[in-house]
Amino acid sequence: MRFTYAETMVDPTYYVPLARAAEEAGYTTMVVADSVAYPKDSDAKYPYTPDGSREFLENKPFVEAFVVTAAMAAVTTTLRFTPFVLKLPIRPPVLVAKQAASIAALSGDRLGLGVGISPWPDDFDMMGVPFEHRGARMDECIDIVRGLTAGGYFEFHGKFYDIAPIKINPVPRAPLPILIGGHSEPALRRAAQRGDGWMHAGGDPAELDRLLDRLTVLRAEYGTREDFEVHVISLDGFTVDGVKRLEDKGVTDVIVGFRYPYTTEVDTEPLDTKIANLSRFAEKVIARTNG
Repeated sequence: MRFTYAETMVDPTYYVPLARAAEEAGYTTMVVADSVAYPKDSDAKYPYTPDGSREFLENKPFVEAFVVTAAMAAVTTTLRFTPFVLKLPIRPPVLVAKQAASIAALSGDRLGLGVGISPWPDDFDMMGVPFEHRGARMDECIDIVRGLTAGGYFEFHGKFYDIAPIKINPVPRAPLPILIGGHSEPALRRAAQRGDGWMHAGGDPAELDRLLDRLTVLRAEYGTREDFEVHVISLDGFTVDGVKRLEDKGVTDVIVGFRYPYTTEVDTEPLDTKIANLSRFAEKVIARTNG
């Protein structure tokens, strides 16, 4: 089992020392949250809070995902980084390919590109991208990012993007893993059909079992790669026995964090406490699971 450390909406100066500490403690990956801007007025709902509230995001610090990843990659040597998840269809896919390829080249291929569709029309509006047909746009974005990061000249002629033959340099030495986030049927199908893995956003344990079962069916339908990655958030991830149960269900990566993020209060937990928490978990669970 691989273990991923999650921390977000904290003092921006914490990220570099947290990345160093996570690497030293034995985590495989650190996830990076993505948020472009917070609208003053919105009636959109957040799908992963009980009441759909999104007020917990207001006044919280979000360093741009690729920028903070580059900073953390510069001070580590083995730790991987994965946006969790990058709102791909609101961005120009050629630029995303360039940014991802650059970080992969600088970090020694330590980037996994977690991507998803923002549930909020506001994100599309502020970036000047239509909200309609966002799923089909997402599919084209994935194809473009994968094609350009593979190296060589690439062209694309779709419904939303028309790209003459171009190439970018540098590109990753190994194929860039594209991991699809989301709990909906289209998201699961997209992960099985187009992704190198799937990223779970948390929730009811019974719902996780249903999602994993459905993903298994879809993977069989599309014949996905055997090393398909399955990243989940689960209370089972906090005990050795629970990790074994997740392994038996086909989970490859457990995402753990040590505070509740969906609160409107600003995080005041000291850096030393955060490092102590991630280190304690590594000693009690990671070492005993993988040692």
